[in-house]
Amino acid sequence: MFTPTTLATPYNDRQKTLIDYLENKMKEGKNFFKSKYIARETGLSSKEVGTNMGILAENCPKFSIQKYSYSNSTTWLITHPQV
Repeated sequence: MFTPTTLATPYNDRQKTLIDYLENKMKEGKNFFKSKYIARETGLSSKEVGTNMGILAENCPKFSIQKYSYSNSTTWLITHPQV
């Protein structure tokens, strides 16, 4: 049975890789990242990046993640959430 606590489980290895990547690459303000470049630098496939960024957009409070555009690869707009 699905319960809200199911979402509180730890992130998987791919999601942890993306969180670490973002923590190291983020600067103040708006940051734009293309899936293909994230994939190249992390060793994940572009599809893995897209799938897991979508999941992190829903449940990672460290970042505000939005799919921004698509041209040759998905571009993500990432900022630190306003407190």
